[in-house]
Amino acid sequence: MLDTIVVRFTVIAGGLGLAFMVLLTFLNVIIMRKMLNNPITGAEDLLILNLVLIVAIAIPFGGRVGAHIEIEIFESRMSPGFARWSLFILKIVGIVLVALLSWRLFEAGVSASKFGEATQQLLISYEPYYYVMSILVGFYGLILVTDAVQLVVRGAIREIGGIQDE
Repeated sequence: MLDTIVVRFTVIAGGLGLAFMVLLTFLNVIIMRKMLNNPITGAEDLLILNLVLIVAIAIPFGGRVGAHIEIEIFESRMSPGFARWSLFILKIVGIVLVALLSWRLFEAGVSASKFGEATQQLLISYEPYYYVMSILVGFYGLILVTDAVQLVVRGAIREIGGIQDE
């Protein structure tokens, strides 16, 4: 069920974000700037904020499909049991770090308007974007929790593309 939620959310929200970027870039560069010599004020702000959202949307999906970078130098020399438990410990460390990151993003959102953190042209506050990033990074933390549980119960992590090797 988690896989379905992650994939659908990523495809819909990420697709809408990419469509918005393409449309705004086309309108701003081709129509407004080149043809009418009058670019849209604040278009860069909107594109940057949209890109932040697209990257935040991709974090849980990348974690679910195993797209995040892993360095497996010693894995071939480890016993399968040791490799599984070392991966479990790394998942626990990841849960702690991701929870800390999510909490700090939320704290940054709370203080964003207080310190005037906003875009340059349109002065759009960063506050809601910090909250969205905090939620999506927290969602990745939930994915790490399910990975750790799968390692204990099944001995392997079931990913969207199949089963990850031990």
